[in-house]
Amino acid sequence: MAKRYLGQIFLYDPSILRRIIQIAQLSKEDLVVEIGPGLGRLTRMLAERVKKVIAIELDERLFKKLQTELTGYKNIELIHGDALKYPYEDLPEFKVVANIPYYITKPVIFRLIQAKKNLTAMTLTVQKEVAERIVAAPGGKDYGLLSVMVQYHAEPRLKFIIPKGAFRPVPKVYSAVVHIKILKQPSVLVNNEKLFYSVVRTAFSQRRKMLSNALKSLREDIKDRLAEAKIDSNRRPETLSIEEFARLSNILADSNFILSETPQHCL
Repeated sequence: MAKRYLGQIFLYDPSILRRIIQIAQLSKEDLVVEIGPGLGRLTRMLAERVKKVIAIELDERLFKKLQTELTGYKNIELIHGDALKYPYEDLPEFKVVANIPYYITKPVIFRLIQAKKNLTAMTLTVQKEVAERIVAAPGGKDYGLLSVMVQYHAEPRLKFIIPKGAFRPVPKVYSAVVHIKILKQPSVLVNNEKLFYSVVRTAFSQRRKMLSNALKSLREDIKDRLAEAKIDSNRRPETLSIEEFARLSNILADSNFILSETPQHCL
């Protein structure tokens, strides 16, 4: 039985699982990490197509069940542990294919991007609303911190919507598959990434305010710096493109701006 407090919903439809694997563009040489293998349906299909699968499962009951049921697969490494604490940095080149537990979707995505040195792509099943936020363009209600941070490091594409009935237990929300191709270089040139992250976080922490008010905690002359970046200080954060956020943060960096304290890593 699924544990709802762990966000467990299991994708049963084999045609949808095959479609996910097709989108992931896998080869026989790939190393794939699966987060939350659950009952192992996707795990088996991955193992038949790639060189190795590392499946990370937090639930001890499911982990033991998988140990028994996947014994015939020599290319599956089962890990009993927290995916947020796994040392992805130690892996060679890898891809992620996963139906992420919905309650940790954002932390998992940020953790993977943080460890993106050898990560090439992610194909993820997430809540439809989260997928829409990941791919959102400036100007809409879905555009925010998640949009900017993912699109700074990657090219995300919403591939298709999954009906509720494809899962057990049936969730209250629709799901979607998003493919995120990690860029070799960030999408915009940033002189100081910590400062860029801080500007974006600060702006979206008060997204209903005008930029002059949302960012005034960074420095008193923020209106002047916005004017220098050719950004109207009366605009709201969700209207700024990634290029504009980068331009503003670079101007702050060039003006010898020092963060008052070391911020938590945006990712």
